[in-house]
Amino acid sequence: MGHRALVAYRRPDRLYDLRYSHWGGQDLALVDAIGPETPLADGAVEAPLLADSVARDRILTAHLEPCIHEALYLVRPGENYTVTAYRVCWLEWADGREEGRGAIVESESATDRAVETWFRATKTVLGDLVEMGALSRRSAQAYLESRVCEDEDGTVYTYSGEETIDSSTENGSERTHSRHPQSEWFDDEEWE
Repeated sequence: MGHRALVAYRRPDRLYDLRYSHWGGQDLALVDAIGPETPLADGAVEAPLLADSVARDRILTAHLEPCIHEALYLVRPGENYTVTAYRVCWLEWADGREEGRGAIVESESATDRAVETWFRATKTVLGDLVEMGALSRRSAQAYLESRVCEDEDGTVYTYSGEETIDSSTENGSERTHSRHPQSEWFDDEEWE
C-alpha cells in the first residue's frame, strides 16, 4: 500500500521538479532526511522525475492527488535544502480519482499526528451525519473545507489531474482553489 508523498524541489527559475516517495507520507520523516548530503533522502525519494518545470499552483491542481498522496514536501535546494511539509487531506467521500477536492495543511513531525487525528475525526463525524441524513454531502464538504481553513490554516484546492487546465475560467464559475486569508501557499514571495 505505502504512504505516498509528492516531493517538489524548487529550481532557480521558481518552478519545481516533482519526485515520488512511496513511504514519505507515513510520519513526515523526509523533513529531516532530505539535506545537502542526502537530497533524495538516501533513496526514500525516487530519482526519476514525475514532472519538471511545474508552477507552484499547478503542483496542487495537476499533480497532488488528494485521495492518493498523504504528504507534500517543498524543498529549497538553494537554501541548504530547507524542507516544508504539508499533510494532504482528502475532502470528499466518493471513491473516484478523476477529480477531487483536497487541502494541504502545513505540518511538523512533532504536531503531525494531531493534525491527522483531528482531520480523520472531523471527517468521520461529518460522514456519519451525511449517512444519517442530517447533512447533505455538499454541506458536509463545505463545513469540512471551512474547518480545515479556519482551524488548521489550510489551503483547499481542486485536483483535476490535467496539466493544461487553466486555474480560472472566463466566467469565474469554476473554482480550482481557495484559501484562508492567512494562507501563504499562493504567495510565492515568501520563497524569494
